[in-house]
Amino acid sequence: MANIFMFFDRHRGWRKGKVTQYKKSPDLAECMRDLLDIHYPDVKVVRVVMDNYCTHRPASLYKAFPPEEARRIPRRLEFNYTPKHARWLNMVEIEIGNMNQECLNRRMEDRAFLISESAAWESQQNQKKATINWMFNVDSARSKLTRAYDKLIGQN
Repeated sequence: MANIFMFFDRHRGWRKGKVTQYKKSPDLAECMRDLLDIHYPDVKVVRVVMDNYCTHRPASLYKAFPPEEARRIPRRLEFNYTPKHARWLNMVEIEIGNMNQECLNRRMEDRAFLISESAAWESQQNQKKATINWMFNVDSARSKLTRAYDKLIGQN
């Protein structure tokens, strides 16, 4: 078994996958640090869109790093969460689906093979600057998610 964390920047047509053994707080924390320090070192704030999985929280950073590091990272992150039962709103989920169909649709012999194959797919997609033609906007979201919006408005 393995886990793949995926980053996707629709505007650049860039994606980065990271194969980890687990999907735990330290794994996510390392990915967030890599995102900022390696992939976006000169950007003031990086907006991340995630599902509501239990480790997808700033608290995961405190479980993985010393306090100074755990405070440094979220200062440059803006966390946005997709509504529960609406994973299809998350473009990373679409990218993972693409990777599953185009790359992971067969048995992976071992973790090294998985890493190699997913890196090759990622490189090919990045060279093409493949992106998503996102046609979902605020108005269509309100129309499609009326019940969810009604619940959110009722909470405020």
